[in-house]
Amino acid sequence: MIVNQKTIVLTGAGSGMGREMALLLLKKGANVAGVDIHPDALAETQRLGGVDDSRFKGFVLDITNKEKVDALPAEVISHFGQVDGLINNAGIIQKFIMVNELELSDIERVMNVNFYGPVYFIKAFLPHLLKRPEGHIVNISSMGGFLPVPGQTIYGASKAAIKLLTEGLYSELANANVKVTVVFPGAIQTNISENSGLKAPSAEQAENSKFKALPAQKAAEIIIKGMEENQFRVTVGPDAGFLDKLYRLAPKYAANFIRKKMGSLLNQ
Repeated sequence: MIVNQKTIVLTGAGSGMGREMALLLLKKGANVAGVDIHPDALAETQRLGGVDDSRFKGFVLDITNKEKVDALPAEVISHFGQVDGLINNAGIIQKFIMVNELELSDIERVMNVNFYGPVYFIKAFLPHLLKRPEGHIVNISSMGGFLPVPGQTIYGASKAAIKLLTEGLYSELANANVKVTVVFPGAIQTNISENSGLKAPSAEQAENSKFKALPAQKAAEIIIKGMEENQFRVTVGPDAGFLDKLYRLAPKYAANFIRKKMGSLLNQ
């Protein structure tokens, strides 16, 4: 789906990959309904995009609030006149600790934001997308959605749920006008730790982990390209591409490989 003159709903539009996707969509001629919990961040995205409300409209929203999500399609359509695409990008990580040490409330928060939030948006917007000549849903999973990452097990479980949710939607909508793409980012230069209310790993730990984070702008380019080309699945970053292949060929070896790489973040 070519995004020019389309209206795209984008969650997490106030920072990181979400902001970069919003800016790229605007550059390509799309209108963006940007959703974020931080109003100042949405205003900054609009300022960077250099557009008025006719092109970018910020909607301050907690994606886990089902009632507000249910009301959002009417607000977006009232403002833009249509909605053609949905990118479920907003997400959080968990504390860098083992499941045994993780509070149930933290587990529920991760699942509510990373899984139920996108489900609420899909349920709210899919009926409207099906009325358009063409539509598209992009769900951001993670490299941790197909590969076990110790210290991020619940986060990975939430993203694995997104993976299968998206693949199931793809099958259900195979004969419909709405296409579906699942995205697996690797290490990306974003502030997801801070946005998750967590302390980010130190620079020394990040260096020792040997992951080379991809700039968020480059990640956005790969994701929007995948959307416009109706790709079924998109890996973002050399680490995600490499580990996707490795895990399918030798899952136990890949699991041990990533466990050793993550050791410095867990003080193991």
